[in-house]
Amino acid sequence: MNIASSPEMESIRDMVIRFMENEVVPVIADYEAREEFPRALIKKAGAAGLYGAMFPESVGGSDMGYLAAAIIQEEMARIEVRFAHCNNQQGSSCPSCIYFGGSQEQIRRYVPALLAGETIGLMSLTEPGGGSDPSGNMKTFAKRDGDVYRITGQKMFASMAKETDVGVLFARTDKNAGAKGVSAFIVHPKKHPGWNAQPVDMMGLSKAFRTTVLFLDDFVVPVEDRLGEEGDGFKIAMQGLQPGRITVAGKALGIARACFEDAVRYANDRTLRGQPIGRFQMIQSDIAEMAVAIDASRALIYQAASALDQSLPANRLVAIAKYHASQTAKMCADKAMQIFGGYGLATEYRISRLRSYADLFFTGEGSANVQKILIAEDALGYKLADRHHGRTGLRDIRKDDAGAQIAATEA
Repeated sequence: MNIASSPEMESIRDMVIRFMENEVVPVIADYEAREEFPRALIKKAGAAGLYGAMFPESVGGSDMGYLAAAIIQEEMARIEVRFAHCNNQQGSSCPSCIYFGGSQEQIRRYVPALLAGETIGLMSLTEPGGGSDPSGNMKTFAKRDGDVYRITGQKMFASMAKETDVGVLFARTDKNAGAKGVSAFIVHPKKHPGWNAQPVDMMGLSKAFRTTVLFLDDFVVPVEDRLGEEGDGFKIAMQGLQPGRITVAGKALGIARACFEDAVRYANDRTLRGQPIGRFQMIQSDIAEMAVAIDASRALIYQAASALDQSLPANRLVAIAKYHASQTAKMCADKAMQIFGGYGLATEYRISRLRSYADLFFTGEGSANVQKILIAEDALGYKLADRHHGRTGLRDIRKDDAGAQIAATEA
């Protein structure tokens, strides 16, 4: 907590607040009304450094670390959650997969443009029959055909797949090898046929940032765009999801804070029997529970992010932080809705929208139940959460060899 209150982190927080209030808040409603993807805003956010906190300067990042990334996500979601929704595709899961699994040439070619907001990213793992168990239920298949793979199948909840320039997609290359039969591919939807992304209507979510169901019909991926070797896909996915979980936790905290702030404001403004409803003890009980949960989530997230910044084993900590933050966001959204009463459904207030996003981040980057299983198995001694530290996704991106190699090559 003391680290998060340092002058450096407070400066980062202030920078995000200024950007959101000056660049995003004045125009986001117009994009939503037109149902137009705000590509120009994403580019501005990239130029401002909002997507590169976890990555080294050698690949276009700012080397500020996981804690800075969590704070950035927290403030973006608190101020305008719809715009924060795309952050993992631009500054976390998608570029992390390429950074962890890619060659120096792939990293150099794709990661800086994603972090700068110049290209729109994607990470597509989930399928209609496989969310929490993507490798066991994955049906999408990539068949080698000379110098290319031809991918056929269906993906679900592929955020921004209709706008994607460069993404990471996972498919089976061996139907009989379980998790070891999954491979990862860099995809270029605008260059090759067979990519059909259809928006999914999601209650209360953005009309500018859409998630989609993705149909792949002999979609072509050149062999040189495979990430790593065949069979490396599941490992790469786990590497990419690790930083994504801490940033999703940050977004959940931002939603909780937004609900709390709106509820406090409304409880002081709304009167009943001649006094603000905040004077009634049942309202105070809700406010107190929200305040306690928010402070607890903040402490857990910042502790987990700081552990990642120090390259300490953190899978268990991140799971706890993500689980608690998602629970807190849902609880705060529900209690704020009760405080608002019927006005919570009115479009002049944002509480119903925040409630929908609280449900979304309850699931994203690993559902609450998945986190509970990891935490429980660790507590029971069945499977240590941090058993893979240093071998899979728990390396510190900012200290990874790939960035040092690229810097040395360019020196």
